[in-house]
Amino acid sequence: MKNQLKTELFITFAKIGAFSFGGGYGMIPLIEKETVENKKWVSREDLLDVIAIAESTPGPIAINAATFIGSKVCGTGGALCATLGVVLPSFLIICALSLVLQAFQELTIVRYAFMGIRAGVLALILKALWSMYSQCSKDWFSYVIMGLAFLTVAFFHINAILVILASALLGIIINQMRMVKS
Repeated sequence: MKNQLKTELFITFAKIGAFSFGGGYGMIPLIEKETVENKKWVSREDLLDVIAIAESTPGPIAINAATFIGSKVCGTGGALCATLGVVLPSFLIICALSLVLQAFQELTIVRYAFMGIRAGVLALILKALWSMYSQCSKDWFSYVIMGLAFLTVAFFHINAILVILASALLGIIINQMRMVKS
């Protein structure tokens, strides 16, 4: 049973890895569809936590998410299978593309194809943003944190890790203050 589950983890994350463009953020909608809706391995709330943790730990978000979900579903072996599954397709595709892309990169059709891929990736990232936003609490505090975090990263080029840590600290402080008032 565990080996079957590990195989299922590998195949599921290999599909996600093979049919995703745009990196981790582009993969989030596919991870959500497969692991929450289709397989029911994690809840939407768990996935939001996974994304938050994966974003704040070193490494690509999709790999971190695959590792965490694989571990939750089937322990260390599951983490290894899910991680290998999400990485292997990209690795193989990059190896194959590197062999032929340089010869064809000047072709107009190839440039147009990559323009289309970029537009599609943007749509996937916006979908992931919307999904995460719809699951977050919607009070004045959350909006202030979101706005400040965006401004500090986008315009002041503050390290994202510092922004995440500061946001977590503010969340703890504000929620402790709310508990004291109640």
